Amino acid sequence: MSEYTKPLPYPTVESEPFWEGCKRHELLLPQCRQCSGYWFPPGATCPHCWSSEWDWRQASGRGRIHSFGVYNRVYHPGFESEIPYVFAVIQLEEGPRMVSNVVNESPEKLECDQPVEVVFEDVTEDVTLYKFAPAG
Repeated sequence: MSEYTKPLPYPTVESEPFWEGCKRHELLLPQCRQCSGYWFPPGATCPHCWSSEWDWRQASGRGRIHSFGVYNRVYHPGFESEIPYVFAVIQLEEGPRMVSNVVNESPEKLECDQPVEVVFEDVTEDVTLYKFAPAG
């Protein structure tokens, strides 16, 4: 694996299980035992009913592009070779929205409400990032 030059996430107590799931190529979300709601980012209580009783559940990894933008300018040197690249808000089938990149498609071919699915990128021995690609 070559040296990774982009910023990396720093897991917190709340998010560590999420990042461990990514290492296994599983998209995990907190799900409330009381109201069955999902949410992201992870937190200590359900934002729907405020219950503190919840579990990590594997999500489908499917969703739709809610909104997106295209970076055509280098704001961090690690991204220079990827210009242009897409950042997006993804509406997951389970309900929560996640911010990530959309990969494996020309930015000109993307549109809001387009179906996407999660893909994983093993960027270091310890970190796997989640991204989304057009479904199918």
